[in-house]
Amino acid sequence: MTVAASISPHPHRIVFLDRDSLIASVRRPAFSHSWEEHAHTRGREQTVARLQGASIAITNKVPLRAAELAQLPDLQMIAVAATGTDIVDLAACRERGIVVANIRDYARATVPEHTLALMLALRRQLIAYRADVEAGLWQASDRFCLFGHPIRDLAGSRLGLLGYGALGKSVAQLGRAFGMQVQVHNRSPIQEGGVTQVSLDDLLATSDVLSLHLPLTEATRNIIGAQELARMQPTALLINTARGGLVDEAALADALTRGVIGGAGFDVLSKEPPLPDNPLLNLRLPNFILTPHTAWASGEAMQKLADILIGNVEAFERGVPVNVVA
Repeated sequence: MTVAASISPHPHRIVFLDRDSLIASVRRPAFSHSWEEHAHTRGREQTVARLQGASIAITNKVPLRAAELAQLPDLQMIAVAATGTDIVDLAACRERGIVVANIRDYARATVPEHTLALMLALRRQLIAYRADVEAGLWQASDRFCLFGHPIRDLAGSRLGLLGYGALGKSVAQLGRAFGMQVQVHNRSPIQEGGVTQVSLDDLLATSDVLSLHLPLTEATRNIIGAQELARMQPTALLINTARGGLVDEAALADALTRGVIGGAGFDVLSKEPPLPDNPLLNLRLPNFILTPHTAWASGEAMQKLADILIGNVEAFERGVPVNVVA
């Protein structure tokens, strides 16, 4: 489905390639433009066809690589409706003078809350005990409660954060509120009280819960693989609400199956929507939780994202672009 609106004259043609990825009210920019939005866009040919003559492209997850950009001479800006920009060839954009802006600081509540929810569900064995109730085990118990799955408190445990940007800091704040000790591995020094900065080896070996908060780059792809998982404690949890490609999924599936680590909670996979043969899709383990990339998607967060998105477009039109990544 395509919806188009226009105001004359049209100095800018704006095309939103995947409007249905954002459940929010998206106001129109406060300058003269034409607006076209598509529920979904699939494939290189459709992407290029829809962006012909466009000066501003809005995309959440539709890739814009060098091959597409080479066929779009009128494109001046790419407004990414997300924080992650790995779908865009930033080097090609710099070569062509295309401004790329992303969304920042919109998910400081929703992603950390989801992260803590995964931790709590796994440490409290919610999935396992729910399955027991559904199987009738509590009803058949000879006592008032049902044991069988060890429950651990977050209080007093050690929370390890790999990456310490805005979301990592918010997770640290929530972790401290639960009585967790926070330690961080980060590229740059941290000047902040209440946080211990450690090496990656120490983070892996001593964290009771390891939560990932890194962008996906060639340097961070599969940063957690079989060797890293083997360094973790056998009771440790791995939480990933960042990017799917940060973890070797086959290695994680093997580690969970063999009990190398205590459990994992994931909201992201390396390819989304996932392929049927993804090794994490078929895991039926009580110590593994997979949610469909919804950590970011509270109603409040999506509306804030939409507002920032149009603010980025308006700032570009004024000649003072903000949230620029290329």
